[in-house]
Amino acid sequence: MLPENALLESRAIRESLTGRTDVLDKVKVLETLPDGMHVTTRMLAEYYEVEERVLNKVIQRHREELESNGFCILRGADLERFKGDITSLYREQGMTSYPQARSSLALWPRRAILNIGMLLRDSVIARRVRTYLLNVEEQTTRPAPWTYEEPAPAATDIGDAVRHIGSVLEGMSYRLDSMDRRLTQTQHVVNAINVEVCALRHDVHRMDLRMDLAGLPRLPDDDRPRPLPRGGRRRRRG
Repeated sequence: MLPENALLESRAIRESLTGRTDVLDKVKVLETLPDGMHVTTRMLAEYYEVEERVLNKVIQRHREELESNGFCILRGADLERFKGDITSLYREQGMTSYPQARSSLALWPRRAILNIGMLLRDSVIARRVRTYLLNVEEQTTRPAPWTYEEPAPAATDIGDAVRHIGSVLEGMSYRLDSMDRRLTQTQHVVNAINVEVCALRHDVHRMDLRMDLAGLPRLPDDDRPRPLPRGGRRRRRG
């Protein structure tokens, strides 16, 4: 596990853990404003059990980092708008104590609350937060223990293999028989067509004889019907 000082000294490590805001409520109940997302500097001091001036010193040293995690100071129109929203929430929840009027208001979302907890050196609660964070991080990044698994035994049942091959061959035989039946049917059709063509040729021959007797020219050879070759269809001449 990383030492606690690693969080105090390394911003990179702090940034990698600022998303673990669930740690805050596990260490201590965090009281927030009615929006459930923000606390004021006074509320933050109560959570970490330190004085506000201690927080202000940390803000001076790490303001840019804290602002990158949502810390902000409202003034002017932004402050008035926020006061109106919060006052409405107070009324909806039946509270009679409202935020006092002031010229500015520092707001801390959960990420910034956790961020400053990783920077406070003399807060007991902050140390608990850091310890909890490091424990969670160690459990998350710790590799799973390696265990040896026996390889699955190879198949040794020759009977199963033979039965499988037999079923494959049976399926192939069925498909071959089906193809043979189709070829036989096709041949029957071709033979029937050839019979019809032969009969037609006989009729043409008789017609030739009559045309010879009448002195008329015979049909050209290209127009005479021919039988189909076995196993195929007659090709047309281009």
